Amino acid sequence: MLLKQIKGPQDLKQLKQEELQQVVEEARAALLQKISQYGGHNGPNLGVVEMTVALHYVFDSPKDQFVFDVSHQTYVHKMLTGRAQAFLDQAHYQEVSGYTNPLESEHDLFTIGHTSTSLSLANGLAKARDLKNETNNVVAVIGDGSLSGGLAYEGLNNISELGTNTIIIVNDNDQSIAENHGGLYKNLKELRETNGQATNNFFKALGLDYRYLDAGNDLAALIELFEEVKDQEEPVVLHIHTVKGKGFSFAEENREKFHAGGPFSLETGEYLRS
Repeated sequence: MLLKQIKGPQDLKQLKQEELQQVVEEARAALLQKISQYGGHNGPNLGVVEMTVALHYVFDSPKDQFVFDVSHQTYVHKMLTGRAQAFLDQAHYQEVSGYTNPLESEHDLFTIGHTSTSLSLANGLAKARDLKNETNNVVAVIGDGSLSGGLAYEGLNNISELGTNTIIIVNDNDQSIAENHGGLYKNLKELRETNGQATNNFFKALGLDYRYLDAGNDLAALIELFEEVKDQEEPVVLHIHTVKGKGFSFAEENREKFHAGGPFSLETGEYLRS
């Protein structure tokens, strides 16, 4: 198993493209095995397996700094940063938090469990980097549901004003815990339906560079996109359309039910009563 051999992102970088796809498959299988037995945030994590592998393959954490909004989608991030045993061995399931935790790893910058905070945190990291004349990338991952929070708007505004490297990944699975509603979500829908070409573009209106990727669960396409923007001097929004619950049909079909929960049956998709 390749996943067992990865003690950190540097190990991932030594793999060939077909081996990276094997890591994706192993990580998704490990996710399903653990969350079906132990519970947790299932849909959010299943949807970002390819994205997380691509991020750690292209960028150089912890030099390049990752901030995950809410951080309930960081299980694969933990697998790739020396904590895979906590997802592969039932005896170690309780050894990691369901959220980022700096006490666990240098790759976790903050203890985060609240929505809409990643963009402002990333803006602070970028400002500190600039003051120190450093050149690392700052990457913020935020779901479409979290964009409705006021702090997210403030973060976008200030990132645009700062004007230096901040890579904003909008993980758009057209879902928060439940359905999204509001003007912003009408624009996200319009952007998805036009492959990012709609004239009305919320992010461009803020003065941000913008790229759209519809194939948000395509590992090769994600790697190509991330390599294009790595070390870019100005801020950029990567609007990436993913499938929440990817790889588990019950989670793909019922995204609200499989946002999070306790143990469930892999065969029937029903939650198990204790």
